[in-house]
Amino acid sequence: MKVKLFFITLVVFLGIDSLWLGLVAPKFYQSQIGYIMTDSPNFLAAGLFYLLFVFGMLVFIVDPGVREQTLIWAALRGAFFGLVTYATYDLTNLATLAGWPVLVTVVDLAWGTVLSGAVALVSVWVGKKFIK
Repeated sequence: MKVKLFFITLVVFLGIDSLWLGLVAPKFYQSQIGYIMTDSPNFLAAGLFYLLFVFGMLVFIVDPGVREQTLIWAALRGAFFGLVTYATYDLTNLATLAGWPVLVTVVDLAWGTVLSGAVALVSVWVGKKFIK
């Protein structure tokens, strides 16, 4: 069951995040931090991030949510997980990088919160409906 839940969560996460990365993020990040952006992303690092993040969501939210929690619990827990994990990156950058924009931190924290809450909600719903 956990392998199926992992792949459900991964597909949901990639699907929702690709909308952000494809439609909104390029212009926003280019305008805010284009001076430090690479011309081509490191896909290995990105892939490792996605695998670790989704595994964390599986362990802390999706699996327990499917087994014994409500969809509201999953959405709230997912949102909090997203806030904490995205804050780790963004607040560290804000603390240590000269010129890191506060706006990027605020937008990233909001996106991580919404994204993770939505992924948790959908993944738990699918898991309860089709796997449990």
